[in-house]
Amino acid sequence: MVVIRWILGKIILFLDTVFSPTGIKRPTEQQAAIDTQTAQLTLYQYLACPFCVKVRRAMKRQSLNIETRDAKRDSQFREELLQGGGKLKVPCLRVEEDGDIRWIYESSNIISYLKQSFCPDQ
Repeated sequence: MVVIRWILGKIILFLDTVFSPTGIKRPTEQQAAIDTQTAQLTLYQYLACPFCVKVRRAMKRQSLNIETRDAKRDSQFREELLQGGGKLKVPCLRVEEDGDIRWIYESSNIISYLKQSFCPDQ
């Protein structure tokens, strides 16, 4: 089973690289403003998780520069996710707004949040 997961993970990463989406082209000032907003976001993820890939592709399509943290390979990030979000489940988006921190689980919920926050016209 471990070998199958490893092979599938490599296939997922290969396909994600080959068929990488293109991002939105924005004026420099507008992109800088969005980059400032996304500095308050962190995506906890596993590199080859299909749902995490789905979120990362949505981030790329919207040209969102969000820090990603691999909770599978880094025990510190795994512990942050467990302590802050309450469960070891990925993908999870950590959102800091006005000093409040909330954790959004489920790829569809994360993508909806990103669209509403950064690309409401789409």
